[in-house]
Amino acid sequence: MEWWQVLVSVLGGLVLLWSALIGALLWISRGQAEKIKLVDALRLGPDVLRLTRRLATDPTVPRGARIWLVVLLVYLLLPIDLVPDFIPVIGYADDAIIVALVLRFATRHAGADALDRHWPGTPQGLSALRMLVGLG
Repeated sequence: MEWWQVLVSVLGGLVLLWSALIGALLWISRGQAEKIKLVDALRLGPDVLRLTRRLATDPTVPRGARIWLVVLLVYLLLPIDLVPDFIPVIGYADDAIIVALVLRFATRHAGADALDRHWPGTPQGLSALRMLVGLG
């Protein structure tokens, strides 16, 4: 496989993950009093990746949570998925679900203040992410 094919595969996977994350956030927010705006959801993908990297390198975050965050980053960069992307809906949603579960685990162990401290995006994006990981 050529280097450019690997690069295109990784970038395509990240775009699909971003799309699945947006869909999951919009679906979650449908029952909430405060709706997530599409613009805030679109900004979430890159911010979540930066947040994950920041949490993974923070020595105050418990080691177990940091290990899971590093595993998540590696998983997102690999072109291999647990559920192949050609399967409709669930093929893309599995990545968003894994991101949400790992971030939920990390915030439960590191505390919500670590999430707030390392969040690189807007307050509205942080609110959407807090809803996604179950912090309300």
